[in-house]
Amino acid sequence: MHSMPKAWSLLLLLVILVFGAFVEGSHGSKLSQNYYKSTCPQVLSIVKAKTESILKKKPRMGASLLRLHFHDCFVNGCDGSILLDDDSTFIGEKTALANNNSARGFELVDDIKAEVEKTCPGVVSCADILAIAARDSTVVLGGPSWKVKLGRRDSITASRADANKFIPAPSFTLSALKSNFHAQGLSLKDLVALSGAHTIGLARCTTFRAHIYNDSNIDPSFAKSLQHKCPRTGKDNIHRRLDLRTPISFDNFYFRNLLKKKGLLRSDQELFNGKSADSLVKKYAADSSKFFKQFTKSMIKMSNIKPLTGNSGQIRINCRKVN
Repeated sequence: MHSMPKAWSLLLLLVILVFGAFVEGSHGSKLSQNYYKSTCPQVLSIVKAKTESILKKKPRMGASLLRLHFHDCFVNGCDGSILLDDDSTFIGEKTALANNNSARGFELVDDIKAEVEKTCPGVVSCADILAIAARDSTVVLGGPSWKVKLGRRDSITASRADANKFIPAPSFTLSALKSNFHAQGLSLKDLVALSGAHTIGLARCTTFRAHIYNDSNIDPSFAKSLQHKCPRTGKDNIHRRLDLRTPISFDNFYFRNLLKKKGLLRSDQELFNGKSADSLVKKYAADSSKFFKQFTKSMIKMSNIKPLTGNSGQIRINCRKVN
């Protein structure tokens, strides 16, 4: 039998390489900034314009959108599972402890998605919309920007049990927080920087009651002022600012407050309580550019937790239900 001519064998090799790259692209979990370059090039500007107009009316929703992305990623990866309403096959994440009566902004995600669907029907995932809106919200409120990698697909199920297991609780000690973040492949540096998102937004009385009545690592007059608003029983849904001073500005006051023992949640103050996180808190309190730099790195890392890619999952048309 004749040996294959050299040109043919090179061509075959090329075909194999190209096909291999194609298969890798469809199954590998590689997200990319240019994922929608040919299928929906306007996606970033559409999400940005819609997010900006929402936050102009309701700046507080910036924290809500950022938090939805965080709570999404911590439960089986950044797959839009937090957005699913319960159906006959599963009890979803909306009624999990950390989300029930607390996670907000679902209708805003619907609005953004509807806007994207008008231009690019069936192309952009809800998980990607959350990732972009989280970045845009941060920027609108004065925080840093970063390049969002895209290409996540949407899950076809959700789990309340997993949300209860994986979303960190406001009662957590530093060691519990560290192991919770470690389980997601995130470091102490990531934990401290991402907690800095509490420079915006509000928390319910139920989340900080134990800290203001039972803990000693809290400024006494700060605790007293909160006790007036949040009694030992009742008024569970009274809200207070996570950052006392600038609740709708993305800045480093969260860390400065911790140095004064004015963290609202136990899990906040645990980051500055004589343990391994203290030096990072001091560093970010002293220099907001160092905080911003690490925050962007940690957000990119968090946004990359176990995305569904290739043929996994789907592109939901309505973020609240499976196609």
